[in-house]
Amino acid sequence: MAVKKVWTITHSCGHEVERDLSDRPADRRAGFADWLAKQECTDCWKAARDGDEQDKAAWLEAKRAQEQAESDAWSEQYRMPPLEGTDRVIAWGVRCRHQVLSAAYTALVLEGDTEEAAWERIEDAARTITRAGWWVDQRASEPDDLAELLEAATERDRPTENPHF
Repeated sequence: MAVKKVWTITHSCGHEVERDLSDRPADRRAGFADWLAKQECTDCWKAARDGDEQDKAAWLEAKRAQEQAESDAWSEQYRMPPLEGTDRVIAWGVRCRHQVLSAAYTALVLEGDTEEAAWERIEDAARTITRAGWWVDQRASEPDDLAELLEAATERDRPTENPHF
């Protein structure tokens, strides 16, 4: 007698499904059928996953809205100019600018040895960078590199000595 190929599986969710296991070696079908019985059926698994994805998306949207509100309030408090770019990159850029400058202030001034006067020069230079994409590009930069990055960005924007070139 041949080993059966079609198994009736009662899943952990209570749903019963007939499953063709002929694609598995005969000596592994029973073990796989037992494992399947401990899992939710495909429909329940997909429904749970879709619910998780919706929950994750809602959580992420709420977190982004909170970060955006905090970044907007911070930008206003520290007189940061509006950024330029598409709506999507502007919102991202505002969050990145807030994160980059906050992390740099903590590392350089609060935990480091940078004086407030030196920080104010860094902050003034940061105000001149209004391209949102620049801030997005710097989101992974190290706090110690911020002054150099700002200097490089502002040097590009300065007029050259000979305006004919």
